[in-house]
Amino acid sequence: MVTENIWAPWRMAYIRQLDQDDVPAQKASCFLCDAALAQPDTGDGKNRLLLVNDSRGLMLLNRYPYTNGHLLVAPGEHLAELSDLSASGRARLMELTHLAEQLVRDAMNAQGVNIGINLGRCAGAGLPGHLHIHIVPRWSGDTNFITTVGQVRVVPEALEQSHAHLSEMLAKMVDG
Repeated sequence: MVTENIWAPWRMAYIRQLDQDDVPAQKASCFLCDAALAQPDTGDGKNRLLLVNDSRGLMLLNRYPYTNGHLLVAPGEHLAELSDLSASGRARLMELTHLAEQLVRDAMNAQGVNIGINLGRCAGAGLPGHLHIHIVPRWSGDTNFITTVGQVRVVPEALEQSHAHLSEMLAKMVDG
């Protein structure tokens, strides 16, 4: 049996800069901390694609989505690890994650959902200083090599349209 290699040379630039990413959290700008200062129904909240900002944490659309409806859930505080949260903080964050899962299932007609946490830069965290959970809606047949081979992602709806649709569905879920 022969194993085939798929080459991804663009990843080397990321790997080489890993040791340069030891910037203290307080010196780096954090888009999640910035979002925590906004409310979803304001212009700033809409610009940040924010859907929820309450005692459970934040829910917002990922500006660089893997697929349409890709959400991020995060605590409002700049904390890096699950262990930095209290037990009740972890429970609140999971409740918000559950709401996000239901939202993408209902609003995006998702047939499945990937939920993941990348802890640390080497684990894939693009923002290692602020814990966040990815909620990625999935559909039968949506997995392919276009991201790896073609270096592109196909997202069929503008983020602003997705935000408006998700906000509308969220309001129905919360009110209903």
